[in-house]
Amino acid sequence: MVWSFFFFGLLIACTGNPASASCPLQMSPSRVVVRFEDTLSAKCTSLSNQTEGMGWESPYGGVDLTHNVTFLDFKIDSVPVWELEPMCYVNSRDGDQCVKLLPVTVYKMPDSVSLRQNSTTVKESEQFAIQCDIVNVAPARNLSVLWHKGNKILNSETFIESSPSPVSKSSVLTLTAHRDDDGAEIWCEAKLNLWPGEQGPAMMHSMSHRVTVFYPPTYTKAGNETLEMTVGENMTLNCNAKGNPPPSYHWEFPKFTKEWHDNKEVIEPILTLPFELPGVYTCTAYSKQGNVTKYFNISEAPRSRTTFGVIVGVGVAVGVLLLIAGAYFVTPNGTFSFNKDGYQPGTPSGPV
Repeated sequence: MVWSFFFFGLLIACTGNPASASCPLQMSPSRVVVRFEDTLSAKCTSLSNQTEGMGWESPYGGVDLTHNVTFLDFKIDSVPVWELEPMCYVNSRDGDQCVKLLPVTVYKMPDSVSLRQNSTTVKESEQFAIQCDIVNVAPARNLSVLWHKGNKILNSETFIESSPSPVSKSSVLTLTAHRDDDGAEIWCEAKLNLWPGEQGPAMMHSMSHRVTVFYPPTYTKAGNETLEMTVGENMTLNCNAKGNPPPSYHWEFPKFTKEWHDNKEVIEPILTLPFELPGVYTCTAYSKQGNVTKYFNISEAPRSRTTFGVIVGVGVAVGVLLLIAGAYFVTPNGTFSFNKDGYQPGTPSGPV
């Protein structure tokens, strides 16, 4: 009987005062977002003082025409369907009727959100794809997928879907591998945009996927180096390189040091030795992804000018002192005496 009255009421609404913004009905809340099989409740209030009766029209929770009321509650203990359009109607004493629809969105969070990638590793500069699978979500027209790398959002995707019932969706992210991505955490987030702002339990995200990028070695200190050595003192050559997988190292030495090193394979990236002779020392960092070579051109440092200057200065000072001594203490016949002024040739030096 409710349905027959409803269709009759719609006819009145269309021929009398149509349902419009002027319809004296107020919904609280104005729209409902409800999880599937949860409780739905709302209130319809008449703002007119000419109200004769009110009712709710719905296949679930409908309320027959009720007289002498100005508000009427609507409730469903467990929402059993994915699409629901309850309508509140009010009959006026002059025989007019107006009807107002309560917008209802029935939703379901995904059963799961997961990532898939064909390969667990990728080479630098190659493209690779990661797929995000969202299983059994509703309504998919309100679904958006956000792709994250760490705290940065890389991409977002929405879907065109008319069905209000649960469906499964997939989103694919395509990237070009870079060495800076090695070890980065990538993950996807499924979000139902049902509420304004960030209200409601509308998000679910996947487990993160750690990206592994293979790339050739690159020196941490780029370019060849020219160094000066001091004989007998230790010098350090830094051949450290970064790569994935981590590189191995091979050193080549000048011919005059080659014999000594032939019996000792040097595989460390940093070499510290007392370099006795100059020459070109070569280091190669290599892996399955490639190799790179660095040259250390070592020359002997020039001798210290300060030391040489001191030696010359001391020699000059000694020479000057000798000249002064000669002027005061050498006798005319070429002998040396501390009593030069009191000396006379042929004169006895003591009393007679």
